[in-house]
Formats: sequence, C-alpha cells, structure tokens
Amino acid sequence: MKNIIITGTSRGIGYELALQFANAGHQVLAVSRKTPRILIEHKNISCLSVDLSDESDLEKVKVFLSTSWKKVDAIIHNAGSLVLKPFSETTQKDFEDVYKVNVFGVANLTRVALPYLGKGSHVVTISSMGGIQGSLKFAGLAAYSSSKGAVITLSELLAEEYKERGISFNVLALGAVQTEMLQEAFPGYEAPIKADEIADYIFNFTLTGNKYFNGKVLQVSSTNP
Repeated sequence: MKNIIITGTSRGIGYELALQFANAGHQVLAVSRKTPRILIEHKNISCLSVDLSDESDLEKVKVFLSTSWKKVDAIIHNAGSLVLKPFSETTQKDFEDVYKVNVFGVANLTRVALPYLGKGSHVVTISSMGGIQGSLKFAGLAAYSSSKGAVITLSELLAEEYKERGISFNVLALGAVQTEMLQEAFPGYEAPIKADEIADYIFNFTLTGNKYFNGKVLQVSSTNP
C-alpha cells in the first residue's frame, strides 16, 4: 500500500482521486482549503486545510510528514486556480493569484516532500491541453494556460535533476473534464469526460506510469482542446 499526497481534494477530480486511492487501501493525505466530511471520516484519509498560495501554510504538511508518514510514494498536484478574463482586463494580481497555486504551490509542496521521496516515487502534475504548444487555446485564459505551460517545464527539469534518486516526474495534460471549475468558467459547456472517469486514468497512471515514463508530458484528451 502507498502513501499518496493529493491536492485540490475538496471537489472534482481531486475528491474522486482521494476516495479511489483510499478505498483501494492506500493512505491518502488530502490537501485543500476545504474538506468534505466524507473524506474526513474515511479511515485511510488524513485531511489538512492548506492554502497552497501561502508558502508558510505548507508547514502543516511538513509537520505531518515528519511525524506521521516518513515516506511519500506519490504526489498528485491537482489543485488549480482559474481566472477567465480578456487579456486586456487581466491584472498582475490575477496572474500572481493563479501562479501562486498552479506553479508556486506545485514547486513548494514538492520541495517540502523531497526528503520523503525516494526510489520509485512518482510525482504527477495535472496540467492542461491549454499549456501544450500548438494546441487550441480558450480565449480569456492567459494566466491559467500559461501557468499550466510553466509546470510542464518545471516537471521536465525536476525529472532530470532527481533522476539519480529514482524519483519520476510526469505531467498529464488534460482536455476538458466535466468539473465544477469548468462549469463556473464556462456555464453550459458539456465536456466529453466526467471527473470520476478521468480519476480512473490518473489513479492507474500514478501507480504504474513511472515504470514507463519520466520527464514526459502525456496529452489526455479525446478532443482539441
């Protein structure tokens, strides 16, 4: 059984992933600002209320790892922040708010967990087709899509830097998934895949994908984007 850190577990893909790993017998550290009761009550889930945009708040994760787990088998960087605005109206603060979660949160949590990652550990970052060069982009997502491109490069770099320790870093660039965040941004838009369906794929990839990939970006989309 594995120790899995998952961010953005209050709803959508992260919520489904936390339950799927826990129900399969794995130990889950669910990291999000809000925590659904069903996760709190699950015997295999430990919940931490953490604001990933605040680096100091990650001290909670550091304390938990040093006192409870001692080892991390996988991290799924799933938490995301999205701003939908015309570029001309997108402020520096908008960019900063998105990057604090989507980029700095990924970097900071990975750094906190590094002492507990070892040979065979797998760090999976959930990116977007909007961050892939040459893919169709949604107008109004300058901050979001550029942040998703940034974490792709970050993961590629970390894969090279930590390959001697046997830690794998990979990225899943998802197409549109039917989640609350998507509905809030694009009301009425119907994505071709549901949160629990993509969670199945991420679940299996997290446990086995590092046998075949390191430093890679896999495009997981049946549509463009």
